[in-house]
Amino acid sequence: MKKIFLVDDSALMRSVLSDIINSDSKFHVEATARDGVEALEMLKKSNTYDVMVLDVNMPKMNGIELLKKLNEEKIRIRTMMASTDTVEGAKVTMDALELGAIDFVHKPDRASACKGEDFTKDFLTTLWSVSVSKLPTIVSVNKTDKPADKKIDKQIIQAVQKNTASISGNKIVAIASSTGGPRALQAVIPKLPKNLKAPVVLVQHMPVGFTASLATRLDSLSEIHVKEAAEGDELQRGTVYIAKGGIHMHIEKNASGKCVIHFKDGPTREGVKPSANFMYESLANSSYDEVVCVVMTGMGADGTEGIKNLKASKKVHVISQDEESCTVYGMPRAVATAGLSNQVVSLDKIAQEIVMNVGVT
Repeated sequence: MKKIFLVDDSALMRSVLSDIINSDSKFHVEATARDGVEALEMLKKSNTYDVMVLDVNMPKMNGIELLKKLNEEKIRIRTMMASTDTVEGAKVTMDALELGAIDFVHKPDRASACKGEDFTKDFLTTLWSVSVSKLPTIVSVNKTDKPADKKIDKQIIQAVQKNTASISGNKIVAIASSTGGPRALQAVIPKLPKNLKAPVVLVQHMPVGFTASLATRLDSLSEIHVKEAAEGDELQRGTVYIAKGGIHMHIEKNASGKCVIHFKDGPTREGVKPSANFMYESLANSSYDEVVCVVMTGMGADGTEGIKNLKASKKVHVISQDEESCTVYGMPRAVATAGLSNQVVSLDKIAQEIVMNVGVT
């Protein structure tokens, strides 16, 4: 049974969330705290919890301030944030993920709204994925620090430029990531050059309202242009298109034969929406000669079936993240177990391998 530490300033919310957590036999709320100050003192005395469920907005010390303190004190604990879906809430969530939080749920403003079946299912699914993830690494909280290893390897690009003749064809990069993905993507996307010889489409499992903030954050760190995909976007080389949260992204040919983004609502697949499976399968009818599929950290198996189906009609090269560098070795494991991986590489090598496979202009 996983021991849960619940931190929320609302007594009613603590009661409602405790009921949800304790309703699943895999979890038990071992302790609660009303704010970051109380939580920090409790964690200093004893840190035997499997997961901390952390509210963002609290008096005395909020969730972000607590995460910074935990990094300063070198206290490692798996953390799941409870976030609001406002623009500001989404930005703060990105901050929390950078500071070591592993995943988050969108928490309704009212405790009564948390009692619905959809929220309960989402909450418990996310809690489980966080509970089986690796402990987070300690993060420097110095504001002048940049994400580690984001510098583009100029030697790799020069080597590719010298060998552009060997990298031919019209290619696209398609990335899938989930739990641990937002932070892992900061080790990949900022290393891609702006003159990458392919567009990049990306499915990161996130709810509505959060993918725009992820795109903005990655764009600010990168040479390559990163945007939240919009309906009708015509795919351009040297641009990363992040699927919107809460809806499936497909790539389709328009009347003039150009590949464009098209969103389709519908049920979840593999329990997620957007689904990487749909994205991969939609590329079967595209004009691209080859699809470079990249499967990164995440719970479950989204991407495996889609790649398998895509391989029936397209040349596909699959790069999967290795177990050691994954927060959760689920999605990459599924791809590797299915015998689909052409390369299994550590997180810090993924960008390099993308560049080596598609080239630069």
